[in-house]
Amino acid sequence: MSRSEQPLRVLIADDHPLFRLGLRAGLEGEGLQVVAEAQDGLEALTKTLALGPDAVLLDLRMPGMDGLECARRLRAEGYRGLIAFLTTYQEPALVQEALLAGADAYFSKELSAAELKRRLLRVAQGEERLTPPDLPSLTAREKEVLCLLAQGLSAKEIARALALSPDTVKDHLESLYGKLLVRNRVEAVERARALGFLREKG
Repeated sequence: MSRSEQPLRVLIADDHPLFRLGLRAGLEGEGLQVVAEAQDGLEALTKTLALGPDAVLLDLRMPGMDGLECARRLRAEGYRGLIAFLTTYQEPALVQEALLAGADAYFSKELSAAELKRRLLRVAQGEERLTPPDLPSLTAREKEVLCLLAQGLSAKEIARALALSPDTVKDHLESLYGKLLVRNRVEAVERARALGFLREKG
């Protein structure tokens, strides 16, 4: 039986019960089969490996194991179905993380059930794919410097925290400013947050 002749079997993972309820009703109303729900990444991982749905819809932020770690674990365990993130977070760096974690799609929670179904089927049929966002490439050290910069540390304080010379930190800051296309630390932090390099935990 072809994909077009049978309903897509979907698992929904989100830590908000009312959202799961509404999404399930919407997708089932569009003819999809919701085989299970999960409230966190670990439950999603366990149920996906047990039930083998055609697609997993993952929230990005969930307690315990988040969506990104769940996606990585699913791929490591050999899951070959579709992994789609359904989230309010649209920063390019997060899209990049989802792609590296093995995701096939990255959707906004603002999509209607009908549009979500249409997009899922396009991904399943190979007509739509997740592409890398246009992002500056930061080194691991530059990311460390950026995080400390966002915490309000001065260049001297960053140098002490990372056991680097002030001149080395200055070089990293100049490189960061150039890559982020900004002129100072305030603009750097604002730009980094907009791209998703800096985000709240949880």
